[in-house]
Amino acid sequence: MTDARDLALPTSYTDLLGELKDRVRAARTKALRTVNTQLIELYWSIGRTILERQDIEGWGSGVMGRLADDLRTEFPDMKGLSRRNLFYMRGFAAAWPEPIVQQPVAQLPWGHITVLLDKAATPEHRAWYASAAVEYGWSRNVLLNMMMNRSMERTGAAPSNFVQQLVAPDSELAQQLAKDPYNFEFLGLSGEVAERDLENALTSRITETLRELGPGFAFVGRQVHFDVDGDDFYVDMLFFNIDQSRYVVIELKTGKFQPEYAGKLNFYVALVDDTLRRDHHNETIGILICGTKNDRSVRYSLGRSTSPMAVAAYTYDKLPPAEQQALPDEGHLVAALEWAEPGSNTKDGQ
Repeated sequence: MTDARDLALPTSYTDLLGELKDRVRAARTKALRTVNTQLIELYWSIGRTILERQDIEGWGSGVMGRLADDLRTEFPDMKGLSRRNLFYMRGFAAAWPEPIVQQPVAQLPWGHITVLLDKAATPEHRAWYASAAVEYGWSRNVLLNMMMNRSMERTGAAPSNFVQQLVAPDSELAQQLAKDPYNFEFLGLSGEVAERDLENALTSRITETLRELGPGFAFVGRQVHFDVDGDDFYVDMLFFNIDQSRYVVIELKTGKFQPEYAGKLNFYVALVDDTLRRDHHNETIGILICGTKNDRSVRYSLGRSTSPMAVAAYTYDKLPPAEQQALPDEGHLVAALEWAEPGSNTKDGQ
């Protein structure tokens, strides 16, 4: 019998095989998403029913425990029906009182939702992080890190002249690229460092740097050279934001902001915009990241600049004690790192 692998194959076979593999993967991914959405809708409906019954009948924790035992007895192969998870389901329905079918949270795995319930202080926080996690495909530990580093509060917070230099809604989009402050704790640095050392550290940890800058950033280069009629100039770090189709010039200063820094960045933004930007690109913007800044001085400096720019501070200090106390407990860190069901190693989850 002839081995199928010994057959002479059509020249188009490899391309066909690749196409079919992609099709199978896409179908499997879609099926998994559908199953996840149905599970999340089930959890929400259970939570909604528990809320209603507690309101009418005044259920206590003992009833919740009995309900969990009876459900697990009926469905022994189904994870997630622990007493602890039933309380999460109740919190889920309370946090999202409207049906979730058309909401971003319905597309998230259950572990992501428990992180949102534990760490988001307001409905606005929950909605923002849920939408971002869906849009950018954050894993649970990335979502947790983003929340603990207050990504929402820092996004778009840097003073800028974008409103004056860019037309709406481009100005609003550009503003979302400028955090304040940037958190470089992942570099493991402390105290005063030289600008070149900071630049080297950010480049050597480029994955973490891109994550801190925000979604859509691609690294173009560091100390990017430009020759202007024989004069040499070097841009500290150059990025391209794919989502907004624009170059982003980043200049690093380890000391306090000085007005002359804005003039230099203005020059670099104009240079990149003139030499690298294509017709289909949006306007280049600049972000100056410095050790400290006086916002009033920044606004005066940016007010007369002709290029769209923002100025932000950075920190690589450890979290303050109050925020360290807000860190997740050991069980949730394990869940985040191992993709386990919250509570799966507890008595309630057995």
